[in-house]
Amino acid sequence: MSREKNQVTAWGIPGFRQLTAAWVFTNLGDSALFLMAAVWVKDLTGSDAAAAAVFIALGLPAILAPFLGMLADRFSRKRLLIIANILIVPIVLALLLVQPLDAVWLVYVVIFLYGCIGYLTAAAQSGLIRDMIEDDRLASANGVLTTIDQGFRLISPLIGTALYVFAGPSAVIALTAVSFAVTAMLMSRVRVVESPHEKPTEGSHYWRDLGAGFTHLFRTPVLNRLTLAMAIAFGAIGLINVTVFPTLEQGLNVPAATLGVIVPLQGVGALIGGVLSARIVRGIGEGRAVGLGMVLMAIGCLPTAWNSIVLVAVGMALVGFSIPIIVVGFATLRQKATPASLQGRTSAASNVAVNVPQTIATIVGAAIIAAVDYRVLIYLTFAVVLCAGVFAATGRRPVAATVDEVVAD
Repeated sequence: MSREKNQVTAWGIPGFRQLTAAWVFTNLGDSALFLMAAVWVKDLTGSDAAAAAVFIALGLPAILAPFLGMLADRFSRKRLLIIANILIVPIVLALLLVQPLDAVWLVYVVIFLYGCIGYLTAAAQSGLIRDMIEDDRLASANGVLTTIDQGFRLISPLIGTALYVFAGPSAVIALTAVSFAVTAMLMSRVRVVESPHEKPTEGSHYWRDLGAGFTHLFRTPVLNRLTLAMAIAFGAIGLINVTVFPTLEQGLNVPAATLGVIVPLQGVGALIGGVLSARIVRGIGEGRAVGLGMVLMAIGCLPTAWNSIVLVAVGMALVGFSIPIIVVGFATLRQKATPASLQGRTSAASNVAVNVPQTIATIVGAAIIAAVDYRVLIYLTFAVVLCAGVFAATGRRPVAATVDEVVAD
């Protein structure tokens, strides 16, 4: 029994244990920083729009994701992760100059660069995991990292908020800088044999190479259906970002601050989903796991249109539970079905395919929310995400797909 368990878990790989330790410190400083930055800008300027611009600055690096993904495919991924985490330390420490210089604009610059490095490290880490982990352990590895990610998304904002309130922004900045410095040190100790990096050949076309990640996603039969489903589902979820406060203030008749109670419940659901995600993916296959996660997400969104705070809380916990299943299922399939030389660009392309539609939907929702009952947007989100889930789950079962099959296609 123990032998069978060891065959499908990633803990037996020393390099993965070291990578996991680094991931813990990355996440410790991650969520705390940009949420604190938005609150800080709000306090400095008194402007909701200025605070919201922090999240825009964090999202803009999606434009550069293909370039960052190409870097991850053409250089040592381990070295890139070390360098990126070293570079982020002085970038974050530059925030200490904001108040002395009365330079709020510096927050936006730092958050933009922070977002760029985030895309680079995500692309590099995806390839590093693929080099380190065999196919039958990928779901386990992604499940562990996603659980850590979701867990710190729950506690990091609380840590960051407490530090900000009681010790000021400098304490949060220091915590983040130290966290990334420790990450760089731990990454230098990760043991992994990297696959050969792609080198541009004579006659190769730069722009075609740059877009190779998108091409791979949409021309690979086992990936194109799930990528489209992800873009549709997470695009629709962007509307929920707009309906949160109407749900609280109009539907439930509670103050907006109640969000601080509901969001941790989503985090608890995400932790449980993270722990179970690898088992679910292995049991029913990646595509069906993604579809199941989307169906659960749709069901979880539905109660936000009703007038029961208990049902809304349960729904948010269900949404949290669904996210790791979707992420682990899609990431595992993408890593399996992508050649080593394309891991970085394909990871970056998938992030763009998910994040850009969500950002656009949020902007559109914000533009029409004053003219449309917020419940209409919630019911629309439910229907679209549910259809995307069915679409994802009913495609050809891709669990046994290999890179050789994909290249042959």
